[in-house]
Amino acid sequence: MGEKVLITGAAGFIGSHLCDFFLKKNFIVHAVDNFLTGSKKNLNHLEENENFTFHELDITNKLNFKINFDYILHFASPASPMDYLKMPLKTLKVGSLGTENVLELAIKSKARVLVASTSEIYGDPEKHPQKEDYFGNVNPIGPRGVYDEAKRYLEAVTTAYHNHLKLDVRIVRIFNTYGPRMRIGDGRVIPTFINQSLKNKDYTIFGNGLQTRSFCYITDTIDGIYKLLISEYTKPINIGNPNEITLLKLIEQINKIQPNSNNIVFKRLPENDPKRRKPDITLAKKILNWEPKISLEVGLKKTLDYYNS
Repeated sequence: MGEKVLITGAAGFIGSHLCDFFLKKNFIVHAVDNFLTGSKKNLNHLEENENFTFHELDITNKLNFKINFDYILHFASPASPMDYLKMPLKTLKVGSLGTENVLELAIKSKARVLVASTSEIYGDPEKHPQKEDYFGNVNPIGPRGVYDEAKRYLEAVTTAYHNHLKLDVRIVRIFNTYGPRMRIGDGRVIPTFINQSLKNKDYTIFGNGLQTRSFCYITDTIDGIYKLLISEYTKPINIGNPNEITLLKLIEQINKIQPNSNNIVFKRLPENDPKRRKPDITLAKKILNWEPKISLEVGLKKTLDYYNS
């Protein structure tokens, strides 16, 4: 029998790819989701796999599993601004109560637990690129505060369980990740631009288009998460692609792969929207021997092929 892993948020974009990854590594995978933002179709291909079990659960309720797990990966949370702005209280609840329930289950199971944090804990950063020792520039009462602070609390409570209860923890700060299975209308920039490109609609940019993001292809992100999980490093670590690009340049890249004559419409930048985003991955290189391999051009081609199909 293989080792047992529990994955929360398993029907989501990253969660479903984690399920695939761990099954390929011969783990027994137990998946949890309540379909708040996840999709059943992301897991349909695993229904016949005898090493895969799905549990439709809300992790903000107490988790009563009769079995013990070797690893728990906590990825449950609305992650796109469109979702967490629509569901602020649920976002805060899953980051706080949901995380505490996962940590309690890890204590009971004597499991190693990896929790998914985010580059959003840096807020609209005043330091560039963002290193793990930067505390961030976050507005706790701004519209984005519900997500930012939910993840900051997730890091704080996970660290407290590690320091005071000796729980074996890993904390990954995930920067912009993209690839197949992202919801086409989830409001994040790559699926939004791809959707507009496919439907021959005008591109919409919030702000002047000179704000930057750093995009990491899903397989690279999953590889970094796994390398952190099996490492002995217990503090937060950035996983992302340090190749920074403006949103205007991103549209150029998409147009190269899928030529169109769409116009660009500029709209007002939302409050507290980060103007720059770039991970410093020195720690990931040194401790995990990890860095991304897939170029933006190759990753966008794979993603566009998925949506075209």
